[in-house]
Amino acid sequence: MISPVDWTSYTAVLFDLDGVITPTAEIHERAWSTLFEPFGFTQTDYLRYVDGKPRYDGVRSFLTARGVDLPWGDPSDPPGDRTVCALGNRKNDTFNEVLARDGIAAYPGTLRVLDLLDEHGVPQAIVSSSKNARTVLAAAGMTDRFRVVVDGLTAVDEGLPGKPEPAMFRHAADRLGVPYDGAIVVEDATSGVAAGAAGGFAFVLGIDRGGHADALREAGADLVVVDLGDTLNAGAPGADGSAS
Repeated sequence: MISPVDWTSYTAVLFDLDGVITPTAEIHERAWSTLFEPFGFTQTDYLRYVDGKPRYDGVRSFLTARGVDLPWGDPSDPPGDRTVCALGNRKNDTFNEVLARDGIAAYPGTLRVLDLLDEHGVPQAIVSSSKNARTVLAAAGMTDRFRVVVDGLTAVDEGLPGKPEPAMFRHAADRLGVPYDGAIVVEDATSGVAAGAAGGFAFVLGIDRGGHADALREAGADLVVVDLGDTLNAGAPGADGSAS
């Protein structure tokens, strides 16, 4: 059992998007599974090789694990299978097709935390490796909810290395004008947790939506919960820092 997280004691909260704000991780996983179906892609592969990473890095990571060597190519490559970038662009098309068809809604527990932060004037940012972050926020009706969005497009424009490097989180804190050691990072991917742990932030909260709590702790999470709503309830089931 734990006490609730004292959200209002932090100078800012830096949220990953997929799997933290919205269940887009499920759409991403389906898109990756479709892309790599010939390789027998599994949820374990998703969590180990692509979850939380920039898209092309995820493609390369998985292919390397399967002993496949493709040229990197160029981000302008048309969707296909001849280069890493072509495969990544194919995956992106699949993701956007599913998002447009099915839509998306924020997790209720996350909305409760966001409302609390708004009530107390705690600034928030989205820090996502995805280049689709703004599209997802628009689909969820949350375009105007966050003061700062640092995403895959920002990383390219600013030359920021992706997670597990902490640069994207630090860039978000800088844009909010808050010190790193006063902000909390909220992540569901091991690469994102590792980025938060390496960035000198006050606290790293892991969200376990897929049975990988131990991996999140090993990556550096100070606490792991099943849902952000658990942090508002003392002793909530699944909110124990040692088990989820």
